[in-house]
Amino acid sequence: MRRRVLAATFSALAVAVIMLGIPLAVAAAQIMRDDALRTLDQRATVAARALEVRYLSGESITENNVASFVSTSPGAPEYMYVRLPDGTTLSAGEEPKPAYSEGHTTDSGLVVLAYLSKWDVFWQAARIVGLVLASGTVAIVAGAAMAIWQANRLSAPLVYLAASAEQLGSGQVRPRLEKTGIEEIDLVADELARSSDRMAARLATERQFAADASHQLRTPLTALTMRLEEIAALTEQEEVREEAERSLEQVERLVGVVDELLGRSRRALGSGTELVQLDEVFDQQREEWAAAFEQAGRRLVVTPTRSTVFATPGGLAQVLATLIENSLKHGGGTTRVAARQSGQNHAVVIEVADEGSGVPEELAPRIFEREVTSGRGTGLGLALARDLVTADGGRLELAQRVPATFAVFLQGVPHMVDIEEIVPHSRQIDRRRRRRR
Repeated sequence: MRRRVLAATFSALAVAVIMLGIPLAVAAAQIMRDDALRTLDQRATVAARALEVRYLSGESITENNVASFVSTSPGAPEYMYVRLPDGTTLSAGEEPKPAYSEGHTTDSGLVVLAYLSKWDVFWQAARIVGLVLASGTVAIVAGAAMAIWQANRLSAPLVYLAASAEQLGSGQVRPRLEKTGIEEIDLVADELARSSDRMAARLATERQFAADASHQLRTPLTALTMRLEEIAALTEQEEVREEAERSLEQVERLVGVVDELLGRSRRALGSGTELVQLDEVFDQQREEWAAAFEQAGRRLVVTPTRSTVFATPGGLAQVLATLIENSLKHGGGTTRVAARQSGQNHAVVIEVADEGSGVPEELAPRIFEREVTSGRGTGLGLALARDLVTADGGRLELAQRVPATFAVFLQGVPHMVDIEEIVPHSRQIDRRRRRRR
């Protein structure tokens, strides 16, 4: 939207300058030429009448008399030719080439021709054209500044709404929604606030249900487990004991299923994505892993970034720790961690790359599957990392096999507005060391 507003404004300004400025410049140049010729004709007429009076009164007319009508001031004739009634010719000044000329003949037959350099007229018109172009440039600059201000005024509240909607979709508390002064955007913000209230009430009800279900299911299952253990311990019949033990296994499996279902429900309801400054996470990882890389005789290079993403702070730190630890164990050379913008949707890509031999070809297609490992790990780290990134609405991929480059794709936020004004950070990054491999 911001680009469209700017493009529309610039287009309108360009059309206005072209449609108005060019005709105005041409008209101004024509007016300057006509005015110069009119002035030259008037000066020739004045000179002819004055010289005629002197001639009719019997006074002698010399070149000095003619020279009094010649001047280098703007608009004055630079050269003048006079032919008296008796055939005498006089001149003054230097004839310009090329030149405009205007003449006047009196009743007595005295002829006066005045000459003006075309270049003088051209430069006078050029100054007027330059003034018009300068005015057009000032108008474009002022319009561009106004367009940028208006585009930011319209786009910043929309980015703010997007951030608030992301918080709402992540199960956060009601976002702080400020009035923007733009009626349509404020209507959307009000509806978003009402939706957040309804969703908050539903989430509270579901959380309470999950807690009640956990309590209500665990109590009878615990009692049943104790009862079966008591039967198995007191009975002397082998068949009864075996059935009791099988029943205990089923109960334990049921407890595990209940725990897993309730855990998923709690994770879904309590999703904690928020705006995270990547520099904070990067600094944490640099402090945590720099010493280990030095002991291994390798380097860890973490490139600073101003990017901000939607993620769970602890989960993102754990994902990066997993990728950096994998690089330390399985990679070689310098390990680099950097973030960059990707595409037009403000996506941010975090890349962790090293200079080692890369991922074996036979493992690359299954690198994120559980229990898939090269033999020096459990095969769970990358699988858990991918689950954490997916839970935050992103994705984790093996961008390059040799040398190994892992890419974490997350939703970012553009830099046109202050992130702290959109959604304040609710908590700091947990700096406890997390390792998963």
